[in-house]
Amino acid sequence: MEKEFIITVFSENKVGLLSQITTVFTHRNVNIESLTASESAIEGVHKYTILVKNDEEKVANLVKQIEKKIDVLKVFCYSPSEVVLQQLALYKVQRSRNVEDLVRRHNVRILDIHDDFIVLEKTGHKEEINELYQMLSPYGLYQFVCSGPVAIIKSRRELLDEYLDYVKEYQKSLE
Repeated sequence: MEKEFIITVFSENKVGLLSQITTVFTHRNVNIESLTASESAIEGVHKYTILVKNDEEKVANLVKQIEKKIDVLKVFCYSPSEVVLQQLALYKVQRSRNVEDLVRRHNVRILDIHDDFIVLEKTGHKEEINELYQMLSPYGLYQFVCSGPVAIIKSRRELLDEYLDYVKEYQKSLE
């Protein structure tokens, strides 16, 4: 049974690594629903947030294959209930009184105002972003763009920190 999973890949910032990671998905015939890359809270470490829909066994195998890549430090896999997940959307829409009412009711930020259009920003879950898109469409939606989701785990510490502490202790024990 297909479920949604959030895979986070922590790596060094190396040219070509993203291509290597996406090749793992391609070879296993798994579609990436969304992919976001950014710096992490640890200096010099980058984080890829990858959203997939597949069965648990196939996703577990993907994680193992990605971890084999040389520049990958660690890979974690989460269910949506284990993370706080948000997206960002920008809407360029015709300026009108109706749009201004929607802005007030849906906690939307106004980024830019012109005589004939306004640029809006909405941060939230995919459903909220799509709902606002549907509401704005009848009023002259000129442009729309949406980021992939970014995710942060609900536990207090980043699991990568714990993993790196474990590796340090292990290396000390070998000396």
